[in-house]
Amino acid sequence: MNLNIKARKQNTYDAIVVGTGISGGWSAKELTENGLNTLVLERGRDVKHVEDYPTATMDPWDLPRNNRIPAEERKHYKKQMRTGYTIRESTKHWWIKDTDQPYEEEKRFDWIRGYHVGGRSIMWGRQSYRLSQMDFEANAKEGIAVDWPIRYEDIAPWYSHVEKFAGISGESLGLPQLPDSEFLPAMKLNCVEETLRDSMADTFDRVLTIGRTANLSQPHNGRGGCMYRNLCMRGCPYGAYFSSNASTLPAAEKTGNMTLRPHSIVNSVIYDEETGKASGVRVVDATSGEMIEYFAKVIFLNASTVGSTSILLNSTSDRFPNGMGNDSGELGHNMMDHHFRVGANGEVDGFEDDYYYGRRPTGFYIPRFRNLDGNNRDYLRGFGYQGGASREGWHRGVRELAIGSELKDLVATPGKWTMGMTAFGEMLPDHKNRMWLNHDKTDKWGQPVVVFDVEFKENEMKMREDMKNDAAEMFEAAGMKNVTTFDDIGGPGLGIHEMGTARMGRDPKTSVLGKWNQIHAVPNVFVTDGSCMTSSACQNPSLSYMAFSARSANYAAEQLKKGEL
Repeated sequence: MNLNIKARKQNTYDAIVVGTGISGGWSAKELTENGLNTLVLERGRDVKHVEDYPTATMDPWDLPRNNRIPAEERKHYKKQMRTGYTIRESTKHWWIKDTDQPYEEEKRFDWIRGYHVGGRSIMWGRQSYRLSQMDFEANAKEGIAVDWPIRYEDIAPWYSHVEKFAGISGESLGLPQLPDSEFLPAMKLNCVEETLRDSMADTFDRVLTIGRTANLSQPHNGRGGCMYRNLCMRGCPYGAYFSSNASTLPAAEKTGNMTLRPHSIVNSVIYDEETGKASGVRVVDATSGEMIEYFAKVIFLNASTVGSTSILLNSTSDRFPNGMGNDSGELGHNMMDHHFRVGANGEVDGFEDDYYYGRRPTGFYIPRFRNLDGNNRDYLRGFGYQGGASREGWHRGVRELAIGSELKDLVATPGKWTMGMTAFGEMLPDHKNRMWLNHDKTDKWGQPVVVFDVEFKENEMKMREDMKNDAAEMFEAAGMKNVTTFDDIGGPGLGIHEMGTARMGRDPKTSVLGKWNQIHAVPNVFVTDGSCMTSSACQNPSLSYMAFSARSANYAAEQLKKGEL
């Protein structure tokens, strides 16, 4: 008994954070800076900023097979490779092998994962946009799903808080559907993008701006400015984009209050029937297979939407036979992603004497303009566009196998200007879109396999017609030539914006979490990753995960100090 008490004491902390990605890093930073002794658990290997980015400074000729993985390795990444861009020789070390953690699909679902310290904060697209008041009100106004338990004014100060630390470059616009952030100087549109911007304003009264991105346009908070290499997915040795590794985890470590434990797969949350609270977590050591228990007063689940929901579904007890916090029956349901890969491409005449600087790490952004101010369509909500203009380079000459002076001309002279854009549309929450666990099958680490039954429905399909046609219309109005449209929807998950499976709400009978991201029935467990989202809006969601995490962590710290948790 004495040995057990001693072991429990050694494994006891003020707080436990599960996951080290975008939301987990923020939870760790805020909890430790509030003086809480915090255990941070990561299921994958350790990754230290700069020293563990093995391909960050490699040139193309340093990578074998033109940066393609060999055929014998592709069998391990069949579902991960559906994106078309993730698995490369230069980035394969960031992505999970499907053969290690298989999953099942009732309908196609692209679950794109990376397990290591920093998670997908190393590989994310860095587009950073606030949700607006209309986004938080939409469900209630339209009678869709459940109402958000908060409004924009509740989260706005926390958007500012995380933006000031992370560093978001962009342009202020004053649009109600896309609130402005705390901006670093904006990166520049190129001349062709400016032409489209001006045409759109004159012809349609629509806005085009530079993408708001977590890439530093100047040095910020001890991190270097962007070098316009556009090799972000390899890890940035300058710290020029926001990642947990470059930003929040070093801040947490600086406090002396963080214990980071990699190779720690959280199996479940431990529920104490006497107190009605969680007492800790069960962890499978990924290297030894040993089951270890850790204890804390407060627990933050930041293991990603699917990861955190899996942990809760696996956390069964007499009180929660269907998963911790699942009194409503909504845990695992209401899965959302953004639907995209629909838009237009075109060619641009002229501008032969113009070029652009470097490889800018962001494109342009066109904020939502549909279903605003009475401009109603036959679908709900809306979409925004992301795109860019560029010139064809020397590689076009390889196709013709040109030689001699012809090849020299191709190498020396850039090709014609082209432009493309794809829309990102909102997906409505639907109880039928869900994930669950198949306990009859397990992965490499003995954990139950996830099953997905998620699909885009009628509202998304109707929206895609405008997403395609509006893009072509704007290109044609700007005088572009050979405008073509495309629509390749793929499956949910492909946007890597999965969210909604442990949604926030006002009523414990219809939601999992309350207004502070606490499980209604287990108030010392907080979930602040994408699973908390009540609706998806059409904006990239990662900035919202940061704000929710910072807000909830500070609230949890205050409640602990008051003795109310």
